[in-house]
Amino acid sequence: MTAEPRATAAPASLLDLHDALLLDLDGVVYVGQRPVAHAVEALAAATRAGVTTAFVTNNAARPPSVVAEHLRSFGLDVAEHDVVTSAQAGAREVVARVPAGSRVLAVGGPGVALALEARGLVAVDSADDAPAAVLMGYGPQVGWQQLAEAAYAVGAGAVLVATNMDTSIPTDRGIAPGNGTLVGAVVAATGVQPAVVAGKPFEPLVLESIERVGARRPLMVGDRLDTDIEAGSRSGIPSLQVLTGVHGVRDLLAAPPHRRPTYLAADLRGLSLPVSTVAVADLEGGRTDADGLAALRRAALAAWAAADAGRPAPEADVVALESAVAVVLARS
Repeated sequence: MTAEPRATAAPASLLDLHDALLLDLDGVVYVGQRPVAHAVEALAAATRAGVTTAFVTNNAARPPSVVAEHLRSFGLDVAEHDVVTSAQAGAREVVARVPAGSRVLAVGGPGVALALEARGLVAVDSADDAPAAVLMGYGPQVGWQQLAEAAYAVGAGAVLVATNMDTSIPTDRGIAPGNGTLVGAVVAATGVQPAVVAGKPFEPLVLESIERVGARRPLMVGDRLDTDIEAGSRSGIPSLQVLTGVHGVRDLLAAPPHRRPTYLAADLRGLSLPVSTVAVADLEGGRTDADGLAALRRAALAAWAAADAGRPAPEADVVALESAVAVVLARS
């Protein structure tokens, strides 16, 4: 799927070019319980511009209703329908692989079991219930017992479905283990890989999100190159990386082709900047430093060109580039 501009002579910003934003949450809209700086104002501007927002999260722990309420607490106008979780995409993948009404072992937060039940499946918490499948999603309380039950069920032949394989997750205290780390423990114990991964960077969650909001020209927006940006690449849609979450300057410079963003901005204010400013490629043959990150975009292009040609990466003043990002993020 490719983005086509609206019927205007020259799109002024990404909000003019796209009809829907597929927004990651952790590290993009909020970190822990607090909103990312400028995110609320930027998303309000998107709504005023008539751009649909879908909140697309690999975090399967919380039900969409709880996530929507969290976002509304910031002042955003968000309905439960606007939130699409990897647990919902995972439940859809389970339905495609087991008989209707099957018992499924739910590992993770309450959002996992609720997603299964919404699909007519029976969520259980013990391998003794002979589940036909195991759906594993992130949950802050997941411990050894749940992982052991998952291993017992998978060892007995249950289909293993992972909501996502994120190895880490940002919290207000720092970076913590994610669902991929939990799934890895079960894989290590059983030798069985997931039959499918529903969340980003794989397509099920992205496709469900596009269908949910009826997007024709979607833009993937995220902080992680290995999930959000790669999801855009796999799904054939443009992507915007913001630098408010997990991945930063060094990750960008080292990104392989399938993890390179179409656009780059310090934060969600980039949605309202001219497209020629935030595009990583120089669209006008003479980039101006409208947001203070032109040097970073040039450095990324140079590093990628060298990597693609099998040459050593050119020297880059990473500290100066990181300082430039910090300055832009600090602007009120």
